Amino acid sequence: MSVTRDTPLTSFPGVGEARAKKLEKLGLTAAGDLLTYYPRDYEDRRTLYSIQDAPLEGRVCVAAVIAERPRLAALRQGLDLVKARAVDDAGTLDLTFFNQNYVCQSLRPGEEYIFYGAVEKRGSLHAMVNPIFERAGGQSFTGCIMPVYPLTAGISNHLLASLVRRALPCAASLSETLPQHIRQEHRLASLEFSIKNIHFPEHEEALDLAKRRLTFEELFYLSVGLSFLRDRRDRAGGGLVIRPQDKEAFLSLLPFAPTQAQSRVMDEVAADLSSGRPMNRLVQGDVGSGKTAVAACAGWLCAASGFQTALMAPTEVLAEQHFRSLSQLLAPAGVRVGLLTGALTAAEKRKTHAALAAGEIDLIVGTHALISAGVKFSRLALIVADEQHRFGVAQRAALAAKSGEDVTPHVLVMSATPIPRTLALIIYGDLDVSVIDQLPPGRTPISTYVVREDKRQRMYNFVREQVGQGRQVYIICPAVGEDPEAGEASAATELKAVKSYTEKLQREVFPELTVGLLHGKMRPKEKEAAMSAFVRGETQVLVSTTVVEVGVDVPNASLIIIENADRFGLSQLHQLRGRVGRGKHPSHCVLITSTRSLEAMQRLRTLASTTDGFKISEEDLKARGPGDFFGNRQHGLPQMKLADLAGDMRLLSETQEAARSLLAGDPQLALPENQPVLERVRRLFADTPDIFN
Repeated sequence: MSVTRDTPLTSFPGVGEARAKKLEKLGLTAAGDLLTYYPRDYEDRRTLYSIQDAPLEGRVCVAAVIAERPRLAALRQGLDLVKARAVDDAGTLDLTFFNQNYVCQSLRPGEEYIFYGAVEKRGSLHAMVNPIFERAGGQSFTGCIMPVYPLTAGISNHLLASLVRRALPCAASLSETLPQHIRQEHRLASLEFSIKNIHFPEHEEALDLAKRRLTFEELFYLSVGLSFLRDRRDRAGGGLVIRPQDKEAFLSLLPFAPTQAQSRVMDEVAADLSSGRPMNRLVQGDVGSGKTAVAACAGWLCAASGFQTALMAPTEVLAEQHFRSLSQLLAPAGVRVGLLTGALTAAEKRKTHAALAAGEIDLIVGTHALISAGVKFSRLALIVADEQHRFGVAQRAALAAKSGEDVTPHVLVMSATPIPRTLALIIYGDLDVSVIDQLPPGRTPISTYVVREDKRQRMYNFVREQVGQGRQVYIICPAVGEDPEAGEASAATELKAVKSYTEKLQREVFPELTVGLLHGKMRPKEKEAAMSAFVRGETQVLVSTTVVEVGVDVPNASLIIIENADRFGLSQLHQLRGRVGRGKHPSHCVLITSTRSLEAMQRLRTLASTTDGFKISEEDLKARGPGDFFGNRQHGLPQMKLADLAGDMRLLSETQEAARSLLAGDPQLALPENQPVLERVRRLFADTPDIFN
């Protein structure tokens, strides 16, 4: 069969409609998709061992001859067992296969096969369970460096590798998009060579060359796209000029003295607002560093000049807290603060819409409801996006389009997720970066402990002790309710489900305490009631999902317990930990885990060893990559398939210089030889098409 990049995968042997749908979940529908579906890891299967010499650690290749016909036995309904025996000159290898009946026909006595799997010692015999195997002399997946792909249920690595191997001849038809002079200057391998060797490398050196070429390519197009973003910002219409005000007048509104870092960032924001150029500034600050005061200062400045501010929050919980705190803070200055969320009644929304359009609200706090139909501003000058990585670029642009002005609104982005500065400069390529690197005085240090399941009763006693001292406790669970479709997998992971766990805690563990429940699927009024009860001290133990990651501020809470802590990212755990330590009492964070993963335990110990959010974020980024770090691509950064933005900083610097050099000679990529670059950048930034306007 002749395969082209457009050949549908349903034309490949072994791919019917059912498998095609599963492959589609991975973004794979045609042969060309397989070429850029890169392995996540590799297995070195080049060394062949005899049975006696095979190491007992890790997975290895063993060459052996089938000594007798395989035997099939049905252990119980739904579980079949195939037993076979293989031998070589000095040893015997017992083979066991579960629910692989085809093995009876595939393994023929007297023929030699290569088996790949983990070898176990059983007395004087050696054994393998469910090894991969193929006939010696014609092997495709042993005797090589084998790619390991990201998978989905019903798609095996063997199947995916087989499909990729069939598709690889298409690599010869791929067109080079990197300009030849860049490939030569940076000594990059050809595209065809790189595609073939990223999947089935001839040797380690070939794999290194392939990775370097393809990673360079990704980072180069990212750098070109971000250059366009910066140019768009520079070309944007003049910004609204917000007159400077006496800063002391704002500081007199605050119930505390700002830190030097807060004061510095307020000055940077004020300078941006009065510059006549649209502000695009990212304000980073650890949990509790006081970013909201900076946003309040910016909103106060805009109101003093007769303009409006819109503050977008990722959740209704956080929007409501911002509304309460900003209303209380800014009311003495005559700043009118409004709230717009999906929880409002239709009549309340209409009233708020009318007040916004009439200029009767100076600062509106809301969720995605701010970009819904019917929302119009009178004189919108400033957009504040809280937890920006939870919003795509498109949402920010949609809000900017609602401005009642012909000029570009100022944008202030706030993030409590500490982002490594180098990564922040990449992701927010068109933003200036400010860092609030001080915590307000009086913040209580938080002691963090990693605890195994066998210490659960001791942990429960600690809860009683804290409540007995008049304190309050959070218990965080990763799941809302039991998942009936998850079946055995759910039971195996023993994820604490917030609903059932709350009932158990109240009934069996803490019958003498008041246990509350909070999760994101509750109705808004139910969430408000649950939170209010905790704030008032009526609830002593609040069992919650990560909805409390932002938006809940209870100084009396001194203990947070995080169940199945290994299921969370480090940055999220750090944010959850920040719910306590806000009062004068010694505070504690307990991370409960039953994981056996050494890597997961090391991550948790990293969190326990430091409260430096930026150090934690560096570790989180190394462990999870930028896509997972921010969650579901909501940060607006184009998806990277190979590039590691934590580890490829040197290569990134090289690609940025290459991008600058190319754009210096052809700023709009209008030359015919640069058209392929422009098209690649357009595809990469498909979610931000207006960067080319």
